[in-house]
Amino acid sequence: MRMLPEQFIQVLKRASFENVFNPYSDRCKQYDTEDAPDKRCRALLALLRAAAKVEVDSLWLGRDLGYRGGRRTGLALTDDVHVSDHAARWGVDIERATLGPMIAERTAAVIWKIIGRITDPIFLWNVFPFHPYRPDQPLTNRSHNSMERKVGEELLSELICMLKPRRLIAIGNDAADTAARLIGRVHFTRVRHPSYGGQRTSLTQIESLYADQVADQKLIGTSQAVEYFDFRS
Repeated sequence: MRMLPEQFIQVLKRASFENVFNPYSDRCKQYDTEDAPDKRCRALLALLRAAAKVEVDSLWLGRDLGYRGGRRTGLALTDDVHVSDHAARWGVDIERATLGPMIAERTAAVIWKIIGRITDPIFLWNVFPFHPYRPDQPLTNRSHNSMERKVGEELLSELICMLKPRRLIAIGNDAADTAARLIGRVHFTRVRHPSYGGQRTSLTQIESLYADQVADQKLIGTSQAVEYFDFRS
């Protein structure tokens, strides 16, 4: 049975791991508002409900939440600076869950640089939809481990079943590896992650996937080759 958005949020809220910040149940005493977890839950729920009502063109998949982005917003590939853009794309209201100056994240800036030029419905998610950090260093990033990835892949499967995206765009090798392990009939594409010098390649590859929409507003120039795959049992 397909999970409803409300049920999905409850599953996220109950998730708990060592050295992991769950933005839907945890509060950062330094930067979060008093009701930050509730605000992030409401924001994601509103996005899920909106996406469930349309034909989602693609689900863009990253690795995990970063301490400058998704840890604060609860939204994949989205930092404080782009929360309003994210809300506007889906016609929902999102309350800011953090205090002080807005913090920018490089990956989010790159992603939103091109999303703003695409009109198709795009849902953003991560292999591991929480923020993993180094022991005793909550404001750091680390890669999720194999146990955490397994939980994330189960959640991703539920999300795909719920939203039924036409295709999945895996941003980076970790996302592509997860996409390749999922069983089903959803087309997926691997593009380079924009970090560590990959910004130009990432943008041109994504640009090539939406050439009909960004042809008159190209970001960088000639598109590079993109790898295409299918989920097959």
